[in-house]
Amino acid sequence: MTIFAVHYTYTPAKAAVRDEYRSRHREWLGEEFRAGNVLTSGPYPDSTGALILIRADSLDAAEAFLANDPFNAHQAVDGVRVVEWTQVYGPFGA
Repeated sequence: MTIFAVHYTYTPAKAAVRDEYRSRHREWLGEEFRAGNVLTSGPYPDSTGALILIRADSLDAAEAFLANDPFNAHQAVDGVRVVEWTQVYGPFGA
């Protein structure tokens, strides 16, 4: 499987929606982390977005996987960028 870097962009306009669905979003991330689909995740300290590293078979599969995130399902994210990522060093096995 390929690793994809997912960059979420947040703006203040959708802060209330994120607040409403944050617990469901984090529950989903935790379930997918335990299943091995999410490798790591976390918000940027300046509240402008978040980074999620995921495993998927293809870009289409990654985008379909992300559609299940409550943040995406409830339009809490202002922008999503999904790019294939190559680990040179680190904890995520090939």
